[in-house]
Amino acid sequence: MPLNGIIAPGHVTSITGAKAWKFIPEKYRLPAVVAGFEPLDVLLAVLEILKQHLEGKFRVYNEYSRVDSWEGNVVAQKYVEKAFDVVDADWRGIGVIPKSGLELKGMFRNYDSRSMFDVKINYSIDLPPGCKCGDVTLGKAVPTDCPLFMRACTPSRPYGPCMVSSEGTCAVWARFGGEGKVKELAKILGLDKIV
Repeated sequence: MPLNGIIAPGHVTSITGAKAWKFIPEKYRLPAVVAGFEPLDVLLAVLEILKQHLEGKFRVYNEYSRVDSWEGNVVAQKYVEKAFDVVDADWRGIGVIPKSGLELKGMFRNYDSRSMFDVKINYSIDLPPGCKCGDVTLGKAVPTDCPLFMRACTPSRPYGPCMVSSEGTCAVWARFGGEGKVKELAKILGLDKIV
């Protein structure tokens, strides 16, 4: 399944500002749409992504302007910069992504529970056996490609992280019908050529 755009999380963007996503259209020639988590926010974000594809012009669009701005919370950004270093981070089911995490700076290290209690995390076993959440998160698979989806892993009995969270990809597919609904909506909007 090709990546057609990015729906950027509104809660993160309230701090970073929509400008944090400008590298997506500039570097990857894809739309980036900031959205909230309400169903209408997500639908409007998908609609904006489809519109940008029809126009052939890609940009950052702030669908969540009732909360987010282009610059974000500048005061909070200064505090984050003062307290944290940007580091390479290990992400569940994905692996290490350079410069994608934050770690307390040295002067605040005594507040870091990993340092205080010598906590070691083994990321190599962060997904349950058979779980395809890593591939789903990366867009290499859809939830129905996972042999556990809606069998051993359901919204009422989640097995993997994509089903645990209500906004997780597998949980959303389970509740709303997945790819079939996207294609149905695209056809109604006359956008089925690009989906």
